[in-house]
Amino acid sequence: MPALASSTNRERSDPEAEPLTLDPDTPTVESIDMGFDEQFVKPEGRPGDVAAQWAAYISVGLFLITTWVMTLSNNPTSLGLFFFHPILQSLSIAVFTYGILTLQPTSQAKTKAAGLTRHQLAMVALGGPAILLGTLAIVWRKSLHEHPHFTTWHGTIGIISIAWMVVQVVLGGGSVWFNARLFGGNPRAKLIWKYHRLSGYLLFPLFLLAAHLGGAWSSWSTGHSAFVVRLLAYTISPIVLLAAVLVRVRTSKMHFF
Repeated sequence: MPALASSTNRERSDPEAEPLTLDPDTPTVESIDMGFDEQFVKPEGRPGDVAAQWAAYISVGLFLITTWVMTLSNNPTSLGLFFFHPILQSLSIAVFTYGILTLQPTSQAKTKAAGLTRHQLAMVALGGPAILLGTLAIVWRKSLHEHPHFTTWHGTIGIISIAWMVVQVVLGGGSVWFNARLFGGNPRAKLIWKYHRLSGYLLFPLFLLAAHLGGAWSSWSTGHSAFVVRLLAYTISPIVLLAAVLVRVRTSKMHFF
């Protein structure tokens, strides 16, 4: 019996050491403890997490609504394929924000499994396709009009972000899909996952920088909105959003040091 108690303590000391794709219904040492009730999930939030979450949602909401109102209220039928670029890119950033926030506080088997499902739906099923289609729309439009590509910092940083995102999806998907066979199973996948997480936190600011450059400084945006609107939606909001996301980061989940 003492051996069992010792093992239990070790398991509880580092919940993040569990496999990424642990089935929440799989019995563990904790589940056989006297008095253990699997229906109860321990609180995972830290002081300030809820406030940061609200700050993130409000700031990304302002960014999204401003972009959609600006696009839809300025003769959208005359925009051609360009119409889909701000609409889909802003939508994807909002969805990416949710995908990050929904996985940040999880540290228990059940919440990790549920959070991972929400994260994948947001990133792979919604956000990824949206941003790819939005990028395709502007690239196709430039090709039709024989305009040069990537002549601005907005376009250059945007395409770098898209290429990085593809690698990010491969790292993340390969570490959890099909029992992480791409990287040799769960133990190795755990190592890959922490780099996927770090990469995501570096990629997200790059998306926000591209959004800032396009929303605050592009000729179309400056010609169809007031300076104060652009300041709030495309400069202040991205800064608040990034700060809110970083405040909720759990560095202990990555174990670099």
